[in-house]
Amino acid sequence: MKYRTLGKFGPEVSALGLGCMGLSFGYGPATDKHEAIKLLRDAFELGVTFFDTAEVYGPYTNEELLGEALAPFRNEVVIATKFGFKDAISAKGMDSRPENIRRVTEDALKRLKTDRIDLLYQHRVDPNVPIEDVAGTVKELIAAGKVKHFGLSEAGVQSIRKAHAVQPVTALQSEYSLWWREPENEIIPTLQELGIAFVPFSPLGRGFLTGAINKDTRFDSSDFRNTVPRFSADARKANQAMVDLLANIAQSKNAAPAQIALAWLLAKKPWIVPIPGTTKLHRLKENLGAIDLELAPADLTRIEEAASAIQIEGARYSQQAQNMVGK
Repeated sequence: MKYRTLGKFGPEVSALGLGCMGLSFGYGPATDKHEAIKLLRDAFELGVTFFDTAEVYGPYTNEELLGEALAPFRNEVVIATKFGFKDAISAKGMDSRPENIRRVTEDALKRLKTDRIDLLYQHRVDPNVPIEDVAGTVKELIAAGKVKHFGLSEAGVQSIRKAHAVQPVTALQSEYSLWWREPENEIIPTLQELGIAFVPFSPLGRGFLTGAINKDTRFDSSDFRNTVPRFSADARKANQAMVDLLANIAQSKNAAPAQIALAWLLAKKPWIVPIPGTTKLHRLKENLGAIDLELAPADLTRIEEAASAIQIEGARYSQQAQNMVGK
């Protein structure tokens, strides 16, 4: 395993983390508990030391799952979780009032079976609570030893700067991949300036960039991709061009398309730590193979030039979810 450091003063973690949401929430029925625990422990045995969850995943069940699965080696891993939705239900809107942050933290500590949260993110910026108050509350939790590091998710540049001035932000978690490159415009330069790590979620385009999804794929009724314009049948058909590009490059490298997509992210900056999620051991192993896949400057240029010529169709969120990002 290779390792990277989160921010200027953050913990050292595996170059790829594991996004755990899909084990409990979002992509159809939850994975069988015993199978999920085995996958999490297999990930640790394979060298993964960075695990991402949130109270809203379930709600609550994903944190409980990680608490049980990671307990035998708790001191050898970095666990990130999140606060910020009312009653841990995203449809109810945001709640980053200081009293709620404190309550969520106490409850998360119990579910995770731990005495500290390594990285605590605000899940979405709450327009009703000054970001300075949010950062100040987390600063108090850090002083109390209940939290080690502060993070933001899907925050805009101004919120990042305001929060960072109160309590240094260790990491920003937002979507970033070959089919969502908007962070390159303002976010990445800001993170570089401030010494904040970037933790891309959905680095494989919510599964699309693996090549396992096409225009004929049918999702489970509880899969949130049914509500995402980018996953409409017409959009998937149009966006197949990006998968074809990855498949073509992968073939020349004797690799999988997912490995090319992840290796591209890893090559962008040494402080980028993607957190692809999966429920399958063979996919986990495939993803981790990207860490040792070297892309030469010529390879990166080829990918950049070809990708920039592809117009990705469809918004990445429903309108309701879109209203919560970039604030």
